[in-house]
This record gives sequence, structure tokens and C-alpha cells, in this order.
Amino acid sequence: MSKSIRVEEDTHAALAALKGEDETFDSLLTRLLEERRERVREGAGLWEGTDAAEKAREARSEMKQGVGNR
Repeated sequence: MSKSIRVEEDTHAALAALKGEDETFDSLLTRLLEERRERVREGAGLWEGTDAAEKAREARSEMKQGVGNR
């Protein structure tokens, strides 16, 4: 079953520029999604054994508090 999605003309042009000569838009989107999944997999566990995750949570919390104090 296929679905249609609407995209703005500039989005279509950007996707067309990324698309290989013999690649369909479906294949392009599948490839881009797989590349993103792979980058996420590669990054999984990078902070393990460090305090980086806690520091990121603290920084996010501080930023959220600062937004409400304006």
C-alpha cells in the first residue's frame, strides 16, 4: 500500500538534489532514515562511564528554569 505526502516545493527540491539518479523518492527516504538510525546506534553508549549525561540534564534543567524567569 502506498501513501502520498505533501511537501513544500523547496523541500521537494532539496530531496531531489539528494536523490540518486536511479533512486526513487521512497528509496531516498528509506536510505536517509537508515543513515539516521545508524548514527543513533553509533552514538549509543558514548556517555557511558562519564558524568556527561548528568551534566546535560542539569544544563537542560537550568535552561528551562531561565525561560520562565523573563
